[in-house]
Amino acid sequence: MAMPEPLSSWRAARREELIARRSAMPADERRAGSESIARRLLGAFPLLQGRTIGFCWPYRGEFDPRFVIRRLRDAGSRAALPVVVARGAPLQFCEWWPGAPMRSATLGIPVPDGTQPLQPEALLIPPVGFDAAGYRLGYGAGYFDRTLAAMSPRPLAIAVAFELSRIPTIRPQPHDVPMDFVVTEAGVHHVAAHGLSLVDDREALRLAEAILRRRGGGSEEGGDR
Repeated sequence: MAMPEPLSSWRAARREELIARRSAMPADERRAGSESIARRLLGAFPLLQGRTIGFCWPYRGEFDPRFVIRRLRDAGSRAALPVVVARGAPLQFCEWWPGAPMRSATLGIPVPDGTQPLQPEALLIPPVGFDAAGYRLGYGAGYFDRTLAAMSPRPLAIAVAFELSRIPTIRPQPHDVPMDFVVTEAGVHHVAAHGLSLVDDREALRLAEAILRRRGGGSEEGGDR
């Protein structure tokens, strides 16, 4: 019997395949998918308005969240981008606004330069891939898993991705942290005990309120997950 492929090699191969698939996405399909994801985020999560939201600068064909961030900032939210402060340490989130001072960091991704550190109440996290159980495959450094595990209260974790990033499993390990929701152009998916569950806007809001309330960062309305 053949031995199972080592996890690191298996994940590296899936990561390469998924990035290539995403990079090959036609421009009109990417634009339509991004617009759909943006509409779904704004429709399902009005509770993001007025909160501090962490997001990622788009990289290698990822969903571009900047339109959503602009709308949320117009509604009173503050935005923050992740900054690597030390290898193997949790990320720090620093405030961003149009025109904020920026510098080029690892892989040429722009990050805030000397702006105020903030504690996000919700994160819009782009995965390389996501699976049926709500786990995300990242770029391999583990920063978001460490960050989510270290943050208290833990923010609402919303993965934002195109459907072509879906795979059956990422072969999750004990250190992998599942998302709370996965939003794609196909809809809003709650990460339930049995895996991804497609929900409408009303149910997404109820569940998100319950998650934040349970973690100490939400209103007193809504039911429990």
